[in-house]
Amino acid sequence: MSRRGWVLFSLMSVIWGIPYLFIKVADGGVSVPVLVFARVTIAAALLLPLALRRREFGGLWRHWRWLLAFALVEMILPWALLANAERQLTTSMSGLLIASVPILTVVLARLTGGAERLTAVRWAGLVTGLAGVAVLADRGALGGDAWSVAQVMLVALGYATGPIIANRKLADLPVLAVNAFCLSFAALVYVPAAALTWPTAMPSAQVLASLAGLGVICTALAFVLFFKLIAEAGPARALVITYVNPAVAVALGVAVLGEPLTPAILVAFVLILAGSVLATRPGGRVPPKVAAPARPGRGRAATAGSAAAAGAGENAPAGDAARG
Repeated sequence: MSRRGWVLFSLMSVIWGIPYLFIKVADGGVSVPVLVFARVTIAAALLLPLALRRREFGGLWRHWRWLLAFALVEMILPWALLANAERQLTTSMSGLLIASVPILTVVLARLTGGAERLTAVRWAGLVTGLAGVAVLADRGALGGDAWSVAQVMLVALGYATGPIIANRKLADLPVLAVNAFCLSFAALVYVPAAALTWPTAMPSAQVLASLAGLGVICTALAFVLFFKLIAEAGPARALVITYVNPAVAVALGVAVLGEPLTPAILVAFVLILAGSVLATRPGGRVPPKVAAPARPGRGRAATAGSAAAAGAGENAPAGDAARG
């Protein structure tokens, strides 16, 4: 990846290593619908005025089906499933299960006609990253039941599908408008359930701070940066951040919660980071059948994804993620 890609990759690795902790804290004070509603509403309130000021919503309606599909698989369903699962699972287990996203993305991309080849080096990176996750899993009993695990795996499937939709169907749309629209739609979807389960007493300061962190840092800021990362590196390589996210979660546990830093954890860090490097190595392309025509008159923000796609196939272009 480029230097810009690595900077975005590093930022997103940290930002999406935090939500599991925030969700766990917020779960103790509000219902799942209220948690998701607060998250998407805070983020929408930050991004919507900016998109309106830039007048980026023109023409968005032509893609409404794919916008709703993206919101469904990337926000509406995953965030509720994850919050509900973390009522039973530890944050470590949730992070480890989400680490399956890159492999699911690679497989889905190839099954749906993606142009990127799965080279031996990239497979080696994916396997190495999973080995690091396995080492982390050896820290002890992580708790949970089969249904909770299944919910997180459905989250991983949604996270793998969302960037592909964004990459192929929403790449020529303004990033800010796409995120603002999808977050606003998600907020409207959760209004009834949130109203019915609204807390009768004011949540604690820790819960309120966690909700604010989820909305501002892990959603509003994260989505803008993640769209840029996918445009720079493509969906398959961009989602390798999910290998680093569990390591970030462990580091936060050590620094914030005083958890021990064992040799096994250090080995896992090395494996996860090495796997990330190998998995982001360039791969060959399957020759495209038809070249997409250029679309003049869009402006730089709208054409960045399309221009990258013309030169790099599945690994370039985009628009999405996320996470936690």
